[in-house]
Amino acid sequence: MTMVEAHVSAHEWIAGRYRLLEVFARETNRLWWYAEDTAAGQPRLVTQTALPEPVTEDTARRVTARVVRTGETMRLLCPGQVAAVVDAVVEAGTLWTVTEWIDGTPLGELLAREGPFHPVRAARTGLDLLDVLRSAHDEGITHGELSPGQVFVRDGGPVVVTGFGLAGATLVPRLTAPSYASPEQARDERVGPAADLWALGALLYTMVEGRPPFRDRGRPDATLKAVDRLPLRTPLRAGPLTRAVQGLLRKDARERLTRPVVRQALTRALTEDTDADHEPAPTPRMRGASRFAAAGPRHGRRLLAVGAALAVAAVAAAVLAAAGALPGTDSAGPRRRATTPAAPSDRHTGRAGTPVPTASASPALPPGYHRYTAPEGFSVALPDGWRRLTTSRVAGLAYRVTFGRGGDSTTLAVTYSERVGPDPVAVWRDDVEPGLARLAGYHRVGAVRATTYQGRRAADLEWLTGSGRSRTHTFGRGFLLGGARGFSLRFTTPAGVWGNAAGRLALRTFLGTFRAPKD
Repeated sequence: MTMVEAHVSAHEWIAGRYRLLEVFARETNRLWWYAEDTAAGQPRLVTQTALPEPVTEDTARRVTARVVRTGETMRLLCPGQVAAVVDAVVEAGTLWTVTEWIDGTPLGELLAREGPFHPVRAARTGLDLLDVLRSAHDEGITHGELSPGQVFVRDGGPVVVTGFGLAGATLVPRLTAPSYASPEQARDERVGPAADLWALGALLYTMVEGRPPFRDRGRPDATLKAVDRLPLRTPLRAGPLTRAVQGLLRKDARERLTRPVVRQALTRALTEDTDADHEPAPTPRMRGASRFAAAGPRHGRRLLAVGAALAVAAVAAAVLAAAGALPGTDSAGPRRRATTPAAPSDRHTGRAGTPVPTASASPALPPGYHRYTAPEGFSVALPDGWRRLTTSRVAGLAYRVTFGRGGDSTTLAVTYSERVGPDPVAVWRDDVEPGLARLAGYHRVGAVRATTYQGRRAADLEWLTGSGRSRTHTFGRGFLLGGARGFSLRFTTPAGVWGNAAGRLALRTFLGTFRAPKD
């Protein structure tokens, strides 16, 4: 079965509205992108799914309608647990599903960073998934595509599930992630709720073992054949989940455990291990390259065209080239890629050469500001009404957190990297600026300025991007922490209001109150 793959790259547009920014995860025949909804001024997640050819107008209409309709139904059934589908478009034989922004990490990315879950933690995640599947099945809906890429783990609250509506949207029994297909899907038979229970078992297996029950063999047909014919590898780390996992992964759908039995088994697992209270948080803080930073605390940033499912070695290679400074990408809007070079000084020369002092060690917060402490360990004072808009990451190496009110281009981006060069000026000039220079309307304001910041080596870069009403002005300060680690702070506003009293106060407050995590 031939699949059509649209060869697109960052900054291309879908439906004339959604601007692709970076790939952050991938599965067979599917990519996940960070994107910007230019019409709504909102960050989005866009899923790129290859469809079998040929894709007729009727097929495209049927597929997109099913995805949007099913997604909306599930969102209403499971508020806060299913991502809202904003749009679905078929272009060039590819389905593009646009969902609301999810402040969480794909399960696959989280496992790549942290390794296998404790059985108790896996049981908790499994219960969240079981709640969603119960609502779907009671409504006559089968997910049919459940995989680690469709499950987003948040720092707090239940997991969020995406991908509803794809099963049955085409004639293909399993579009993506064949390692998580049920045997009946592998045989191209009718798919029902039992297929989702198999996928739940496969996810539980992956969470505790650190690998899927049937490995990806490079070709979907070969992987599906293995799922159908090969015996299950006995789980070794499942502990109290062993029987539940094995019961869900029975080849004969009629012999699989039912939802009530699975719920009892998962609930029992929560109380059978005394280590539960010592289980690590879903997204622990990371120190050094040995911790994998794909989603939480030191979660990384949306590095251009780096899929989170890539091996750590491949990610590291890409980050050495780009994440050492996480080069910037957008001209406006909440996502901008920057990286982490050096550490700035106590004064910065703004537009027209006006000095912008950095506040001292423990400044009193100005009226209308509050201190925010991030799960990653850093803290900074933010204007009231500002919130965490986006979180991006590169496994084990970098992360980016963007703050703002949402809906406008005034933002603060905090980026951390563990691949920073020793010269802050060189990081901006050689690693970051080449990426910025590719943006429309890019213009550097002045020179890259060496400075110090909180006693650390630092450098400042200031630039303009975009045009007309979308033209923005950004001040970036990068500083070194030592050991190839560093942060950068990027403050962006519409160019027309750069340097006004509110902006000067915000920049002064950000620089004066930012505190890096303590080692």
